[in-house]
Amino acid sequence: MVTQIEKKSRQPARPHPDRSQYSVAPSPSKRALLSMLAALNEGNFSKAVDQFEDPFKFTDHALGLEFLDKRRLVEFIHKSRELFPDTMVEADDTFEYGDHAIVEWKLASNQILSYGSLQRRVPISLRGATIVHVENGRIRQWSEYYDQLASRRTSLAAFFTEWIEY
Repeated sequence: MVTQIEKKSRQPARPHPDRSQYSVAPSPSKRALLSMLAALNEGNFSKAVDQFEDPFKFTDHALGLEFLDKRRLVEFIHKSRELFPDTMVEADDTFEYGDHAIVEWKLASNQILSYGSLQRRVPISLRGATIVHVENGRIRQWSEYYDQLASRRTSLAAFFTEWIEY
């Protein structure tokens, strides 16, 4: 004789609910941040800078540079690609909190060094983090943090640093 409990255990198990229905769409902060990184990787500097609100603040803490003007920011990005033409940034982890997003990223590139008629490619690999503050779906503040020495970008900073002679 089969008991009531045994009958229930013989019924096929219900499938688990589709977990994708619980996924949350990325916040405007995360969307703006990832859109900016994608535009940079594609070399589309205008699209990247169009992600910024007016006024905005772009700070590269490793190089000690700050940009408040879109034209200067485009110059900075363009010069960066000129010096490091094959740069790719890959987002590892993203975090969101309100109107802020943080991305931990990995950068891979090569620096081309010239010694007279000889050229040498020096591989660059580093990790960093970017924090953005977004208002109305556009970036109001961008802050980058990474190891300045590992980045080999001091030559880039020199183009945007004013020299003061005493």
